[in-house]
Amino acid sequence: MSNQDDKCGCPEGKIRNSEGKCVMPEVTFSSFVLSLNTSALYHLGEIGDPRTGRKNVDLDLAKNAIDTLALLKEKTRGNLSNDEGELLTRVVYELKMRFVQTCKEH
Repeated sequence: MSNQDDKCGCPEGKIRNSEGKCVMPEVTFSSFVLSLNTSALYHLGEIGDPRTGRKNVDLDLAKNAIDTLALLKEKTRGNLSNDEGELLTRVVYELKMRFVQTCKEH
């Protein structure tokens, strides 16, 4: 197994489907929200670069990801399942709190 393979033997970012083929995971609203969350955390310096492990802070890009999630929250109000709405609300709140803390530190 190479460094790019995960535990299931698939290249990074892919998973095995029921037929055993390596495929991209299904895109859902929750996975989309979590992807933007990961992007924001990366730009807040909380997640290292997967290749180097180095953590970088880019407040402009972090703010852009957070603003995108906040816009998504506003535009989808009343159209999400309870779980989706709660996830989006929690992610936006937590990222805003982390953003404020990171701004204080930098």
